[in-house]
Amino acid sequence: MITRKTKYALSALVHLARRAKKGPVLISDLAEKERIPKKFLEVILLDLKRHGILQSKKGKGGGYSLGRPAELIRLGQIIRLMDGPLAPLPCVSETAYQPCDDCVNEATCGIRLVMKEVRDSAARILDNTTLADIVIATSAKGKRKKKSLKSVHSLVIK
Repeated sequence: MITRKTKYALSALVHLARRAKKGPVLISDLAEKERIPKKFLEVILLDLKRHGILQSKKGKGGGYSLGRPAELIRLGQIIRLMDGPLAPLPCVSETAYQPCDDCVNEATCGIRLVMKEVRDSAARILDNTTLADIVIATSAKGKRKKKSLKSVHSLVIK
């Protein structure tokens, strides 16, 4: 499961992606619209800014906005940034590999083989889904088409 911090980060980013052409959004407005505790959101947004996902502007007309186009921000990147590796076990992680202490032989470990498939499938979907994909899928157009995220996933899974 992703943490609440990650869920809030994704919610905030999707909101900012929807408003990308309208300028920066105040933390208080974002917190209210997405039902995120303001103090917690401040920490999340600062972390995202430090990693170049967001930018901020002070003063009148200030607030937070995406640091790059929504088409270039992938969910896998955000989840790894907030929660760490996607892998359910450290022995199948590509970014934080560690052998399991109790494993006799990684090559024949059935648990490892299944968890690697889980990790690979999750990474394929999350690394090929952008904020823009979510915005399209949840917009009025996307609801009418009903293909947006499904079409992304079908391309990825093949």
